[in-house]
Amino acid sequence: MLYTPADGLAPPGPRAEILGKVGAAVADAARALVPLYSRDEGSGPAVVLLHGIGADHTVWNGVIPPLSHRFRVLAPDLRGHGRSPAPPSAGYTFDELGADLLALLDSKELPSAHLVGLSGGAQLALRLGLDSPARVRSVCLVGGCVYTDGHTRAIAERWAETYGREGADALAIRLLKDLYYPDWIETHMEVADRLREEVPRHDYRPAVRWAREMASFDERGRIATLRPPALVIQGMNDEVVDAAHGRILRQSIPGSRIRILAQTGHMVPVERPQETAEAIETFVREVEEHPRA
Repeated sequence: MLYTPADGLAPPGPRAEILGKVGAAVADAARALVPLYSRDEGSGPAVVLLHGIGADHTVWNGVIPPLSHRFRVLAPDLRGHGRSPAPPSAGYTFDELGADLLALLDSKELPSAHLVGLSGGAQLALRLGLDSPARVRSVCLVGGCVYTDGHTRAIAERWAETYGREGADALAIRLLKDLYYPDWIETHMEVADRLREEVPRHDYRPAVRWAREMASFDERGRIATLRPPALVIQGMNDEVVDAAHGRILRQSIPGSRIRILAQTGHMVPVERPQETAEAIETFVREVEEHPRA
């Protein structure tokens, strides 16, 4: 006789013990930490830069050099992205992504850090700020949101449909239209050319799995309890996360600040690296000089 969870019965004898151990091993594998590759530069208070879905640490290339003059800057690739591995059993829940990040901080002997996140990375920073405030000195949410709305879910679905029906080059063109402010991309065609070269070689399976988790992200019930200081940076012309979410974050997080950048799309640190670095530096310096009790 075969036993399934639907039976509501446990198989008898040694077989129960064997199956129990196998089930526990599978669960442990799913929860296993993934060692993260991270760019690590500078010295001083730690600032961790978190990329968004389908990206990697290179989205912060224009921000890292100025920040590393004053801070220790870590820019990891989250599991399944960039140079970090994607084990077949790996999950992409925010709990698992967060556990990887906290393990990275432990490996660097960092009890806490300032978290800066872009898009999905902003959601991860917010979740860690709520769940592990002792490890988070502050959060900076770039192109982030307190919940994933129907507009953002529709954008992600459109990307998947475009890739499935029309192929990699059509997806690259769609991404360029959705992610960047039009005038900016027209004067930075090297970014467009590089993206069109990279998309066909990219494994989007980890991104798809993370996107499924992001679709149900909603911290509206807890956002007012966020303890670490918060800065919101929002592109006014963001086509992925509506700019209204920046104002919602500012209004929902007590004592938070906001910086809105005109003529800027979703890829804020790529389009506006100098302004992004300056905003982060000013904010982190003030938090360090006047820490909350």
